[in-house]
Amino acid sequence: EGKSFNAMETFPIFFKVSNISVYVLPIEEKLSKRRNIRKKGKKKSKLQKKQKSTLWNFWSKLTLFTLLVFIVVVIIWTLLWIFVLKRANEDALYFAGLFRLVNKEFVPEYREKDSREFISMTQNIQHVINAVYRASVFSRLYKQSTISDLSNNNNGGLLVHFWMVFIATKAKSQFVCEDCLSAILKNSIQTSLANRSSVGCLLGLPVDMDSVIVNAALRSDYISTTGTASNCVTNIYAEEPGQMIPLNLHASSERVTCHFKLIGMLGHLIRLTIISVEVEADGCITDSLTIYDSLMPIRSKTLYQICESFNSSSVSFVSTDNAMFLTFKSIQIKGLKSFHGHFEAISQKPCGGTILTKGSIGFEGNITSPYSPSFYPPKCSCSWAFKTPHSDLGIALKFYNYVLKQKGLKGCNHGWWKINEKMYCGYYIDHPTVFYAGSSDVNIIFHCSSKLSDPPLTAEYGSYNISKPCPTGDFTCSTGLCISQSQHCNGLDDCFDESDELTCSIAVKDCSASSPLKQSYFTCDGIKDCEDGSDELNCTNVVPCNVITYKCRNGLCIAKRNAKCDGILDCADGSDESSCGCGIKPGVQSRIIGGSDVEDGEWPWQVSLHFSGSAYCGASVISKGWLVSAAHCFRDDRLSDPRLWTAHLGMRVQGNAIFISEIKRIIVHEYYNTQNFDYDIALLQLRSLWPEAMNSVIQPICVPSSQQVLRGGEKCWVTGWGQRQETDYKDPTTLQKAEIEIINQTLCHSTYEFITPRMLCAGLLSGKRDACKGDSGGPLSCQMKGSGRWFLNGIVSWGYGCGRPNFPGVYTKVSKFSSWIEKHVPTFS
Repeated sequence: EGKSFNAMETFPIFFKVSNISVYVLPIEEKLSKRRNIRKKGKKKSKLQKKQKSTLWNFWSKLTLFTLLVFIVVVIIWTLLWIFVLKRANEDALYFAGLFRLVNKEFVPEYREKDSREFISMTQNIQHVINAVYRASVFSRLYKQSTISDLSNNNNGGLLVHFWMVFIATKAKSQFVCEDCLSAILKNSIQTSLANRSSVGCLLGLPVDMDSVIVNAALRSDYISTTGTASNCVTNIYAEEPGQMIPLNLHASSERVTCHFKLIGMLGHLIRLTIISVEVEADGCITDSLTIYDSLMPIRSKTLYQICESFNSSSVSFVSTDNAMFLTFKSIQIKGLKSFHGHFEAISQKPCGGTILTKGSIGFEGNITSPYSPSFYPPKCSCSWAFKTPHSDLGIALKFYNYVLKQKGLKGCNHGWWKINEKMYCGYYIDHPTVFYAGSSDVNIIFHCSSKLSDPPLTAEYGSYNISKPCPTGDFTCSTGLCISQSQHCNGLDDCFDESDELTCSIAVKDCSASSPLKQSYFTCDGIKDCEDGSDELNCTNVVPCNVITYKCRNGLCIAKRNAKCDGILDCADGSDESSCGCGIKPGVQSRIIGGSDVEDGEWPWQVSLHFSGSAYCGASVISKGWLVSAAHCFRDDRLSDPRLWTAHLGMRVQGNAIFISEIKRIIVHEYYNTQNFDYDIALLQLRSLWPEAMNSVIQPICVPSSQQVLRGGEKCWVTGWGQRQETDYKDPTTLQKAEIEIINQTLCHSTYEFITPRMLCAGLLSGKRDACKGDSGGPLSCQMKGSGRWFLNGIVSWGYGCGRPNFPGVYTKVSKFSSWIEKHVPTFS
């Protein structure tokens, strides 16, 4: 402590200076190298930056290009969706409607669409309609409304006819229904609970709720009536009652859709008379003349539709108000298309009255439907009060093409009747009936159909003995007709419902010299029932014409029933055999229960009808280009559209038809009854004809005459592609055949309650052979003895199950429709 430390002194160092080498570098060189090092590093950094910049520019351009392409694709897709795909997936839905404004007076200026009054009123109404539907559940689908017409009417106030357009996807279009749109408009009308009136306020407009109608309509009608595609809209006014105003239209070179608005004076009706029509007959698919009870083509206001040409006799129709609308369409011009007629304003007339009958028995006067002989309008009514001078006399009404039946739970399609507090429905038929009201005081109320115009009605009225409707010695038919005892059990349907024959015993063949047959069933039917042939002697002599005889084309009649196509020239002019290129099979000998496969060409008149590509019904060839089938195959609007049907001819196995044709036209019998299948027959016209080379495999079957007799026990054949068993839902692919027999008509009536004279039963009582589902419309073919020709005696119609014991099949009796077939198929006769 207290001493200093000297390192040199403490640690002495020994080394040689020569062992150490020192390299001295000038400061400038050192700095220069450092700069070079820095410069090299700097050059490398710029290159990297340049490379990075190049890469960035490339990726930027690629990204930008991709983005631009994406944007362009999105724009194109959006435009494609808006203008193509969305439109393809959307439908424009058109609706026609009307309602009545009360407390609004019609002014003549409303007739001019460009008048200030019309524009002001229609803008106000359009504003109200727009407000109603834009506030509804269909607001996003609602597009616009257009006021078509403002018109006066016999109920007072102002009738508004309008169009509405909605845009909806196909998925949503089914929800835009006419009932929905009508309900929206009705529910928007605020009515008063105080007066219980149907008149209310629709956003300031006084509207009658009961007058509101909204119907789905066609785009073509919307375009043509609003003037956007056609100027063929004509307003015609009847300024004086009874003035005949002509209506004529010709079209020969292009498609035409023309409309006529017929307007009469206030308090009057319109009577339209059609003198002639020339259109393409195809069930109103391309050509039609439609008559509406309004100033617009509103479907529920349709009075009548003419679908085929006529010029032999005129028909007339009456409106329910002072306006009528005509639409003439011809989409496919083939030759001249035209219609001729006239219209007039007529006064409203009451229908009915009080009638006092005479004391004598018999018919003494007529009652008619309103405005007869015109078709009577819907919703009309008549009221008659009959009074006989004695309490034992009642009132009889004789109709010529109409029958009254007690009303059931369903409504009446052709008017309903209230006779002394009992309700009846009216049905059009093809024969006379008599209705007996067993009282000396008879009150009758007749209400017309609420939908369409119906043919005029005429009924004779008179007194009858309540205890004995028919004179002594006469037979009383269930139709109300009186026939002589000689007509009872003569083998003929003199009562038109077979009631004169159903209680008769089976005819006995008695070929004694005094009486060839006890009954006339077998006399002059073309078959020798007696060994000596006495039942067929003197049957070709010219005799007075009646229901038993066959009428030749020259007007003469022969005493023979089955004269047509029996191989014998019974008529002097040969007309009974002139159109008999039918019912001949080649050189091979639907519902089918217990049947077997057929051979190729065995039934050359058999046809399979396909609906939307699938086998649906059967049919028979009756002439070149015409088929006959059952009416119930075409029972609704969709099934009655001929465009959805094809006919497969010359076919044994499904899918192997020799000839296929589209259906051009379907004619369902005008009296067809959907409830009991009466008049179950329809005609179909082929769009194309099979070539002559196919005549060996496609042949027509003969249509029996109205006098042809078909006896119980006779053997016939039913053919078709229908089910083989009632519970077997797989249809056979090969055409089936089964031999069955005609069932006695009395037994047929006792089996089924609703058998009519237009029906017959055939099958086996054991139920082993029958037609079934899928055979409907097919033929019941029967071979005539002697000539060997095959006749279409029946059409598969209905029955209780398939092949059930004691329940044979029910067929349409074709002999009852020979004149109806000849009426629509002139070449057939």
